[in-house]
Amino acid sequence: MAGEQATHASPLVAGFPAPGSRVQKAYHHLWEAQNGSEERKKKLGNPANLPRPWDPTTCLDRGLRWEVWLWLDQVAEWINTEYVWEGSGGGCIPHCWPLHPHLVHELAVVADQRRRAGHAPTSDVLENWHRYVLPGFVDRMRQRLKQSCDDEHQTWPSRSRYTRHTSEEASAQRLRAFESDLFALAHDEDVRSAPHQLTLLDGGDLIDPSTGEVF
Repeated sequence: MAGEQATHASPLVAGFPAPGSRVQKAYHHLWEAQNGSEERKKKLGNPANLPRPWDPTTCLDRGLRWEVWLWLDQVAEWINTEYVWEGSGGGCIPHCWPLHPHLVHELAVVADQRRRAGHAPTSDVLENWHRYVLPGFVDRMRQRLKQSCDDEHQTWPSRSRYTRHTSEEASAQRLRAFESDLFALAHDEDVRSAPHQLTLLDGGDLIDPSTGEVF
């Protein structure tokens, strides 16, 4: 019996997946941009141009981008394994998560927040992740997906609405509204910059109606 138990022994919990070397390097560069020497900061350039793994659109290097996707896939599997017990409640991240842009954006932030929590010197940040970050992500995922991708990926329900939004007619309508607003703004500026009209009083004095000043 003891031998059988040893054969099937496994950890009670699994550790949070570590990102690949390129992702770790990207995080290190971000740290250096804040805490490194002046020489190192100058070499890294504008911090706003550094890739941020929590925003995959900033990861333009192909190797880095690939590692981000692999890491997020591991994080999704880890969350489903470690934090979802009753799968029918809609708490599982669907296997088709890469086909849902809202999940891609949010999962990247959830992964980054959990990585930071694991590096914190106290449990406060991890408690915040358990209490707010993960439940908030799961609630929003349930609301947006409902039961649409329980068994297999469904096509985008809002595609027709998106098509109407990007149509030539709808786009032209929005542009006309923007132009009307700019025209009104320019008119207001002309009114504000126009010289005040003075009014002649019975006694021969002039008064500025906007200020009440008498000349």
